[in-house]
Amino acid sequence: MKDLITEIVRALVDQPDQVSVVEIVGDHTNVLELSVAKSDMGKVIGKQGRNAQALRTILSAASGKTRKKYVLEILE
Repeated sequence: MKDLITEIVRALVDQPDQVSVVEIVGDHTNVLELSVAKSDMGKVIGKQGRNAQALRTILSAASGKTRKKYVLEILE
């Protein structure tokens, strides 16, 4: 899942080398912490949070077979 989010976000931003995703593993829930360059924050979030919501939707659809819940947090 970490690689999936990383590749999608790298395609969205102007500075793909500053994209980092850290996975925090829990018993039933894994948290993916996404950080990007400050100038690319708006592109990742999108108008009214549409890009961020789309990323979360893709993540939940892709995690269906793993039977674990994934949460995407966008760090500033």
